[in-house]
Amino acid sequence: MPIPADWPATEAEALAEQERLRPLVQPHGDAPDDGLIAGVDVAYDDERDLVVAAAVLLDGATLDVVEEATAVGRIAFPYVPGLLAFRELPAVLDALAALDRTPAAVVCDGYGLAHPRRLGLASHLGVLTGLRTLGVAKTPFTFDHSEPGTTRGSWTPLTDPATGEEVGRAVRTSPGVKPVFVSVGHRIGLAEAVDTTLALARRYRLPETTRRADSLCRRTLAALQAQTSAN
Repeated sequence: MPIPADWPATEAEALAEQERLRPLVQPHGDAPDDGLIAGVDVAYDDERDLVVAAAVLLDGATLDVVEEATAVGRIAFPYVPGLLAFRELPAVLDALAALDRTPAAVVCDGYGLAHPRRLGLASHLGVLTGLRTLGVAKTPFTFDHSEPGTTRGSWTPLTDPATGEEVGRAVRTSPGVKPVFVSVGHRIGLAEAVDTTLALARRYRLPETTRRADSLCRRTLAALQAQTSAN
């Protein structure tokens, strides 16, 4: 699928776009009800300059898969820390658009306000689509935190060392495993984002939305690579 014609092509353009979009983020809002919740993730084939995005829609009450979609496109931007959304979002937007139903929230494998310019992928996606979004990352990026308690649901603030601002929370989703790092994307509060993450991570460290989307995009990329090799 083609990259949008007006998509930033340089680091300066991307930085300017982040500055333009940041004031549009709404960092408050309710948690989604037990409706449809989507997870999105991407996988890369750098040799072929391809990115595969997956969107998986789950029933928020049962965590059963209701619908899934994928999209394949050219990598939209070079690798620059802090600007990863510009590599991924065109394909992610295409995958979400391929779903027949609209999710009550989208969980991203990455950051929202826990970002140097407070516009990680989850916030960027939320502003572009108007959807409620949150970020659940595997690492704390450049931010500080103390280790949360060992019990499920324990959390500690994720803070910006330069300002002391709370930009997210380190959350223990399962006893005895590393925490995940939850941040607001758009149209949801931080406490509500934590509650949503815990509701989606009932058995494993990562939310089921992320686990399912990661598996789907990797399987799709592997099938695409196998098909290409066979031709």
